[in-house]
Amino acid sequence: MAGRYGRPRSVLRMRTVAGQVFLLQVAIVVLLVAAAMTALVLQSQTDAQREAANRSVAVAESFANSPGIQKALRSPHPTVILQPLAEAARKRSEVDFIVVMNTDGIRYTHPKPDRIGKKFVGTLAPALAGGVVTEKIVGTIGPLVQAVVPVFDKDGRVIGLVSAGITIARVSGVVNDQFPLLFGAAAGVLLLTTGGTAVVSRRLRRQTHGLGPAEMTRMYEHHDAVLHAVREGVIIVGDDGRLLLANDEARRLLDLPTDVEGRAVADLGLDPQTVRLLVSGRMVTDEVHPVGERLLAVNQRSTDRDGGPPGSVTTLRDSTELRALTGRADVARGRLKLLYDAGTEIGTTLDVVRTCEELAQFAADRFADMVSVDLAETVLRGEEPAPSAAGIEMRRMAVGGDQEHTALYPLGKLIRFEPSTELGSGLVDGQAVLEADLAAFTGWQRQDPERARRLVAGGLHSMIAVPLRARGVILGVAIFWRSAATPEPFEEEDLSLAEELVARAAVSVDNARRYTREHTMAVALQRSLLPRGLPEQNAVEAAYRYLPAQAGLSGLGGVGGDWFDIIPLPGARVALVVGDVVGHGLHAAATMGRLRTAVHNFANLDLPPDELLWHLDELVTRIDQDEAADGTEGGVTGATCLYAIYDPASGHCTMARAGHIQPVLLLPDGAAEFIEVPGGPPLGLGGLPFETWEMSLPRDSRLVLYTDGLVEDRDRDIDEGMALLIRTLAGRTDRTPDETCEAALGALLPESPSDDIALLVARTRVLDTTHLADWDVPPDPSSVARIRAAAVAKLGEWDLADESFTTELILSELVTNAIRYASGPIRVRLICDRSLICEVSDRSSTSPHLRQAATTDEGGRGLFLVAQLAERWGTRYMAGGKVIWTEQSLAGEGGFP
Repeated sequence: MAGRYGRPRSVLRMRTVAGQVFLLQVAIVVLLVAAAMTALVLQSQTDAQREAANRSVAVAESFANSPGIQKALRSPHPTVILQPLAEAARKRSEVDFIVVMNTDGIRYTHPKPDRIGKKFVGTLAPALAGGVVTEKIVGTIGPLVQAVVPVFDKDGRVIGLVSAGITIARVSGVVNDQFPLLFGAAAGVLLLTTGGTAVVSRRLRRQTHGLGPAEMTRMYEHHDAVLHAVREGVIIVGDDGRLLLANDEARRLLDLPTDVEGRAVADLGLDPQTVRLLVSGRMVTDEVHPVGERLLAVNQRSTDRDGGPPGSVTTLRDSTELRALTGRADVARGRLKLLYDAGTEIGTTLDVVRTCEELAQFAADRFADMVSVDLAETVLRGEEPAPSAAGIEMRRMAVGGDQEHTALYPLGKLIRFEPSTELGSGLVDGQAVLEADLAAFTGWQRQDPERARRLVAGGLHSMIAVPLRARGVILGVAIFWRSAATPEPFEEEDLSLAEELVARAAVSVDNARRYTREHTMAVALQRSLLPRGLPEQNAVEAAYRYLPAQAGLSGLGGVGGDWFDIIPLPGARVALVVGDVVGHGLHAAATMGRLRTAVHNFANLDLPPDELLWHLDELVTRIDQDEAADGTEGGVTGATCLYAIYDPASGHCTMARAGHIQPVLLLPDGAAEFIEVPGGPPLGLGGLPFETWEMSLPRDSRLVLYTDGLVEDRDRDIDEGMALLIRTLAGRTDRTPDETCEAALGALLPESPSDDIALLVARTRVLDTTHLADWDVPPDPSSVARIRAAAVAKLGEWDLADESFTTELILSELVTNAIRYASGPIRVRLICDRSLICEVSDRSSTSPHLRQAATTDEGGRGLFLVAQLAERWGTRYMAGGKVIWTEQSLAGEGGFP
């Protein structure tokens, strides 16, 4: 429940004066009523006990003086005579007992027969002496009020005693019957007095506005303090035009006498205009009125708002000095606003040229008529500027304002400022230059006299030149011009404003320059780590696209960790790789380079895809552990990879992936589907094996490998992107791999890519059988000659007779070693591709190794000869053995037709 002025009211917490008075009055009434009730109850109990004692005495005396009592007491059996009489008298007199006893206190009668003959409980001595006894005791029938009177004979002697009594319970019952009337009367009195108290409290609440004692005290103290201390004059005028209140400041500003309260405003000696304003009561806001030599800002409001008394309150503020400062304050406020806006409108991008254009445009709109910005050539290249600007050539990068009919240097012009001019020397010292009157030709014209005359003739009359200075070096210069459109020349205050404006812009230019340098370095690093082109191979026809994040925005592309690779493998095979390192920047690019190098190294070992990814996963784990031990934060935060091997001789393709997105297979019939390569964990997690996917692909199948940046974006879910990729590729087998890349990017590339995109499309080829020959070799040394003869004949068919001698030596050594040291079937295969490939396979897992034979050794030179004769040689392992291969370079181009 809210009270007046928004203060909460509480029944239990009466903090207002009215509430406290109400509670005090109610408490007093309750105490008075309670005291009266207590007195009435006590008085009623006392009267009841007195009445009980009187009745007991009357009943006892009546029975003691009744006829026949003396005779009954002298009879042999008093009880027989007196008990019926006593009980009859007790019931008629409405007492609780009538007991007759002898002088020894032995009862002859009692309401309870078992008490007859027993000793009476009470005081008997006064009664035996002829007196009357009344007392309150605890008798045999409970607490009671009793009276004892004597029974006299004719001679006046006491011959017995009679006692009558009433129990306290009977007395209390009589009193309790009076309680409803007493409590009803008390409740009526309480309600009546509480109602009267509530009426008084309501009246008091209206008078005190629901304030508490502390609030009222504080209000009056503050009221007094404000009237004496506030620096604004306060005047309250009633609706009858009389002055009700004026504080000290009002008396001072209006020169009022001391006894003004209660006097009519018209009698105070004020000027007529002020009197009319005070008496009118109209609402006024910051009206300036001259009073004597002062200018007073007047505010006036009515006091009868929100239930207040009729009248008006007026505040007066001396604005004589304030008016003099207003003009300068407006100028300062405008300049602060200019600098604030400059901070939000200049340097919105990390582009040097754009920042210069923003400075020129902003200053031309808000400060000068024409603005030109020139930068040193080193700044444009992102290099560190020279410490001194002496003799440095600067290029004009931005011009703001109306450029018609001016002789300013055009955009792109190289300018060398003459050191003999004030502007040239200012650039060396980093000092701004003010030329208030260009037409005076004080020396600035020596830079280019002819152009200077044209500038003045075109209307330019004032100039400020401020070097763009950041971190102690000169980046360039900004020149501000005023034309006939602004007749006022630049002043010293304009010079300080221009310096502040240029200082803020210089920081943005320097940040953009440093970003350009770092970005150039990062891009150079990334480009050095990515493939510069496709290697020569005949297994697939490939095309690729790599787009960094935010590519195309003001020429600033992101630097990320996506990569791809095409790695030629022995046996005319090829490895296709796509990977993705989480994040952007130099660290992601460097991590990508490390992983790409590792993939190349592992590929040279001719490892299967699952084993290669396992080794790569182990490498990433070690990198993270080493860098965590060094306390650096350069670990691999997340990386995925897809590795595929395609063999054109058989059309067989094997893939494995580590957390990477599924590739797409486009078959020659136009069907497009995602390849369900078993998913392995991302690199660096460890603990889980990688599985392979194997399939024989028909000729002209297309493998589409990509990173998630192609199909996922802020505004598009990854599932939606993958479905769109399938729709884009399906049914279009007429496209070349390059056209397929363009089509995929055209359909899926977002307007502003938030992630890197790597896309690799490979169209499979199948080796012509005419370029392939193989033979099974029996485990007999005599079969070596037959194999050599067959190989020489095949080389003749391929027009490679010049390679016969070398090939014979190689095959002779490899086949002989296989027969001597290996087990199981032995097979020889010749492949004519870009090089001549000889392969000898067996079921042994033991790899031969090259060694240096001593001059006295009879063997150990065969593999050495093979290494000398072949361009490359090596061993790769299969599920059922190994293959030893050699490659011989060909003078002509063999390969696919």
